[in-house]
Amino acid sequence: MKKMLFSAALAMLITGCAQQTFTVGNKPTAVTPKETITHHFFVSGIGQKKTVDAAKICGGAENVVKTETQQTFVNGLLGFITLGI
Repeated sequence: MKKMLFSAALAMLITGCAQQTFTVGNKPTAVTPKETITHHFFVSGIGQKKTVDAAKICGGAENVVKTETQQTFVNGLLGFITLGI
């Protein structure tokens, strides 16, 4: 039982959040997001792909300042609990 609790505590400690930010050109980045989209992938995303057309959302490629991807703690925790299913 102690090994199970230790393993669960260790898994919680090494789980984290991930964020990737892509800045386009030399434009100011102090803008509010135009749209926030969440994509759900199952079985760890095997064979699944989602594409977001930022130019279409922002009204042209020249209006895209930055894109950002995140994985929150809650998403990581749910992925761990369900083993990525």
